[in-house]
Amino acid sequence: MNVQIQSVKFDADKKLIEFVENKMSKLERFADRATGAEVILKLDKDFEKGNKVATITLHMPGEDMVAEHRARAAARSEGRHGLHKKGH
Repeated sequence: MNVQIQSVKFDADKKLIEFVENKMSKLERFADRATGAEVILKLDKDFEKGNKVATITLHMPGEDMVAEHRARAAARSEGRHGLHKKGH
């Protein structure tokens, strides 16, 4: 699966990119119909809700699956919260 990683408002270091690639390679086992994915990592202004935001869009035939998670620390941003479908 082709995975594109983008960081917004900061430069992602090599360690963070490798972490995301590792997690996405594990996802491939469960989403075998996926044709590709986009991962957007960004910093938000709202520290109370969590200013580290990870959004994953998983492209699948006929639909996209989107997950977003917020955390105060990047290490906690690896959860599986907010999964919903978005039609093409």
